[in-house]
Amino acid sequence: MTDIKGIIFDYGGTIDTNGIHWAEVIWEQYEKAGCNVAKELFRTAYVHAERMLAKQHIIKTSDTFRILLEKKTALQFDYLRKEYNITLTTGQQHSVAQGCYQKVLDTLAVTRPVVERLSLQYPMILVTNFYGNMPVVLEEFALHNYFRKIVESSVVGLRKPDPALFALGVKALDIPAENILVIGDSYRKDICPASSLGCQTIWLKNICWEEEPILPDKEPTAVINNLNELYSLL
Repeated sequence: MTDIKGIIFDYGGTIDTNGIHWAEVIWEQYEKAGCNVAKELFRTAYVHAERMLAKQHIIKTSDTFRILLEKKTALQFDYLRKEYNITLTTGQQHSVAQGCYQKVLDTLAVTRPVVERLSLQYPMILVTNFYGNMPVVLEEFALHNYFRKIVESSVVGLRKPDPALFALGVKALDIPAENILVIGDSYRKDICPASSLGCQTIWLKNICWEEEPILPDKEPTAVINNLNELYSLL
């Protein structure tokens, strides 16, 4: 890292799960709840629910993350019941949502101190693909004081991996791109678009949705497996 003057953070999969893809977080809870679902069918339901949430106004701006998880899990369960005739109970549905919520609380005990410490050293912007309720979620998890601005996909009408979303973050920081560090868990959605703008990048690579080969002209400045590793880099 050289001459960093500002930071852009991703949220989902980065701060809330410390690099573990959300599909893997949810799948772990499916297994704990005893859901009789093949993983490949779960992944299909996961994609279906994410597309529904992105296209329709299912999530209200006032929804907490707990409510969001309940709605997301309900979409997955309904899809699996209707498309594959899989028997899933309401109790399992609530168990999956609650398990995911607890996982986030446990993870934030590790990642929140990192974010807080960096916020004391650098101006920070959050750039995220989210559902319109990011301010409520940040306040819910006591993260709302660490970011000068939120650039949220559903609010600005842009989605990663469009570099234009990150360009809004760069503009908000009012710092040259080469002096901005972007931290995210997705190579394709975070590292590539940020690199194309000239930002420095850290890829938080833990458990991914799929393998993401690194392009020669868009190599991350650094790769880490845990946000705690930022302490030794910054």
